Amino acid sequence: MMLVVGVDAGGTASRAVVAATDGTVVGRGSAGPGNPTSAGGPAAATAIGTAVRTALGPHDPARVLAGTAGVAGVAVLSDPTIAAAFDDAWAALGLTCPFTVTGDAVTAFAAGVPSPSGAVLIAGTGAVAARIENWHIRRTADGLGWLLGDEGSGHWLGLQAVRATARAWAAPAGAPPPGLAAAIAAHSGAATCDDLITWAVRQPPSAFAALAPLVCAHDDPIAVRLTTEAAARLIATLHDLGPPGGPVVLAGGLLTGDTRIRSEVLAALPGVATARDPAAAAAWLALRRTLDLDAGSAADLHRRMLAQTS
Repeated sequence: MMLVVGVDAGGTASRAVVAATDGTVVGRGSAGPGNPTSAGGPAAATAIGTAVRTALGPHDPARVLAGTAGVAGVAVLSDPTIAAAFDDAWAALGLTCPFTVTGDAVTAFAAGVPSPSGAVLIAGTGAVAARIENWHIRRTADGLGWLLGDEGSGHWLGLQAVRATARAWAAPAGAPPPGLAAAIAAHSGAATCDDLITWAVRQPPSAFAALAPLVCAHDDPIAVRLTTEAAARLIATLHDLGPPGGPVVLAGGLLTGDTRIRSEVLAALPGVATARDPAAAAAWLALRRTLDLDAGSAADLHRRMLAQTS
């Protein structure tokens, strides 16, 4: 049985899929953040390697024909040191097959539709919109990272929630208002507003992204305002790509989970597709490049592989 490997490596986690050439998923694995920009090149490469090793399980690495990895922050792989870390991680797994690294926007788009061209809007830890042409990124909007952009992302949402809590918690010796502000205070262990400030300045960006589910779970005025604004910023990011062309795919936890943000984006963008299992889509891309498939056969394989979403 010959195999392919697919990887989805983001700012929160890395996931890997191993599939047979008939599209059957035979292994899955997960590990820590695989974004080399935020996690660091060696750490990201190690996480991706761990996910692939788990997915391979008992399967012989020599039977792997090809691999594809969709990586957030892929641009930094132009750094020879970081690129070498990824090459070393692949070699340490015993894999000698061709290994294609592409932006996670490509694998996210492929996780929604088998079409070669269109657009994808991603809102997870970060946020970006991308125009895809023939499975390559031709243009992006936002995706500037937590410090300069990623508006409407999980990090943006969590940070805005902490800021709103601090402003609502006016008296240092008082209590935060009930609802989201109280939940943020409890999460941070803050007994006073000063405690919250001290906690916030010590946190890495990932800590704010981790607050996004908390914001989405509340329906008080602060939470509703922030999720509505997040949806509006994400829609604006997609529009920044220019006139639509081809299908649009929504990807990332904020746009694929049952959230108010997803509901508002769907109301504004009817007819969009939703990404399922980008790691399996990455494996499909590897298969599509490896096998001589016509468009119909590739679409059938895409349907079968993504129907196996875990």
